[in-house]
Amino acid sequence: MVIKSKDKSLFIKSLKENGVDSIYIPKSRSGGVGAEAVYAPVNAAPQGGQSKKIELLLKLREEAVKCTLCHELASTRKNVVFGSGNAKARLMFVGEAPGRDEDEQGLPFVGRAGQLLTKIIESAGLSREQVFIANTLKCRPPKNRPPEPEEVANCGSFLTRQIQIINPEIICALGTFASQALLKSTLPISQLRGKFTLLNGIKIICTFHPAYLLRNPNEKRKVWEDMIKIKQELAKDNPKS
Repeated sequence: MVIKSKDKSLFIKSLKENGVDSIYIPKSRSGGVGAEAVYAPVNAAPQGGQSKKIELLLKLREEAVKCTLCHELASTRKNVVFGSGNAKARLMFVGEAPGRDEDEQGLPFVGRAGQLLTKIIESAGLSREQVFIANTLKCRPPKNRPPEPEEVANCGSFLTRQIQIINPEIICALGTFASQALLKSTLPISQLRGKFTLLNGIKIICTFHPAYLLRNPNEKRKVWEDMIKIKQELAKDNPKS
């Protein structure tokens, strides 16, 4: 598959320097809601199980791109923000929904909150190229409003299947919305964060959303503490084959 870019080499070099392992790029910005997209691995061709995982993620992404169940989101989005990262990641991050920058680029966490997330990932001893990042919703709600329950229900199967394909050892839920959605809880993030919950064989830990930390920098230490717990948990577990 061909990545259409004005300067592909420079673009890929920049992505790799920022720890991005693989990306989804619209083939045509002018294609609107139905614009076809390709999955572009930045590193060398994947081997073994990773190749199969990428194939499955590609098929799932094709479904997401064509999805119009949420009529308002489908009519206002510029891109479906499916997710990006390592298909064999041991650690997966799940946020709420794409924002303006993410909707423009078709990639999750690329704005200021994304820059902070990169630092958060590094505090766990990893890089963005080693994890997978996705959102509960794959389309941006207009004016960044909170997702509606019907939208969460419509989009839920995409996240569930992403998790099944990637099969991470740990999922870090970012913020109240993602945490409550994954754990099916109504508790606030202040009560959910900082502890592991085993769900379908995967350890889930919740922490504050990077966007919240930009507004409340004093809470960064709590997130750092959560990342230390993740780092320790990964250190004592053997990587999945």
